[in-house]
Amino acid sequence: MCRRAAVAPAPAQPERERFMHITQESDYAVRIVYCLAKNGTRRDARAISEEMCVTLRFSLKILGKLVSSGIVKSYKGNCGGYELARAAADITLKNVIDAVEGPYRLTRCVGEEGAGECNRGASGSCVFQRVFSDITDSINAQLDAVSFQDLLEQGRR
Repeated sequence: MCRRAAVAPAPAQPERERFMHITQESDYAVRIVYCLAKNGTRRDARAISEEMCVTLRFSLKILGKLVSSGIVKSYKGNCGGYELARAAADITLKNVIDAVEGPYRLTRCVGEEGAGECNRGASGSCVFQRVFSDITDSINAQLDAVSFQDLLEQGRR
């Protein structure tokens, strides 16, 4: 059994900061893809960043990841810019989050393909790993079930 020295509890955080969330980069990436889907035409990075209230530098970083993942196409030159590489119905929230962060896992003990990275040597047999794996699978399925076409239709209501 591990024995650890007593540690004073961390000071309470304000209520608004005490929740799990996706990163700001993922939040912005989702909004950028939505912007491209909503406009349906090629847009330059400056227009996207202004519409989404994201700095140009951060927008370009995100757009680079979206281009690398095949979600967005980029064009150079006077008529350059960015547009979706496929139909909005074929792009899901999971695709975008995976493009900027990698595959979602609730905890590090839930490894790819169920392999796990349990630091307690209980890979595959730990009750926490099984529960966290089920939660991870559920969240990924829900993110994969929402396409940008779904979001566009919800936005029109």
